[in-house]
Amino acid sequence: MKALIITGKGKATPKEVEEEKAATPDTPEQATTKSIYHRLLIETPAEKLYEAITTQEGLAGWWTTETTAKPEVGNVMRFAFGPDYFKEIRVEELKPYSKVKWRCLKGFEDWVGTTLTFELLPHAKGTVLLFHHDGWAAYTPEFASCSFDWALFFRSLKFLCETGKGFPYPDFRK
Repeated sequence: MKALIITGKGKATPKEVEEEKAATPDTPEQATTKSIYHRLLIETPAEKLYEAITTQEGLAGWWTTETTAKPEVGNVMRFAFGPDYFKEIRVEELKPYSKVKWRCLKGFEDWVGTTLTFELLPHAKGTVLLFHHDGWAAYTPEFASCSFDWALFFRSLKFLCETGKGFPYPDFRK
């Protein structure tokens, strides 16, 4: 691409093509809404990370202990955060060991309709998790709080996969 820009000849390298795809929204909705992004290396095989983000036991080990989930497309999972708040999230897509996509059906108003995508990429030291939480209408206090909390929960996920012990809600802020 550099040669194309400088000389008018040449074409993008495979790496440049992938970078361009990653920077391009998947849907028109993503082009007009806000997204939360996180990227982290987890020193574990993709199979173990996939299990941690798709099974009831895995999710309860890092996100919230009050989890009801099945790794099936169409399944509506329930995640409770204390006695007065819960989220219901539908499994939209499962590509074993590479991608998981959810859609929020119930929860805080800002969350409803948003999508959560977990992409798992192989790495020499384990697996890179690329996460994006798309469809936010605006940058709100809830958006900021959610982004911060995702970082804490992903720390919990990393610990669960690497040591066998995560810090799910309510202990994730410790």
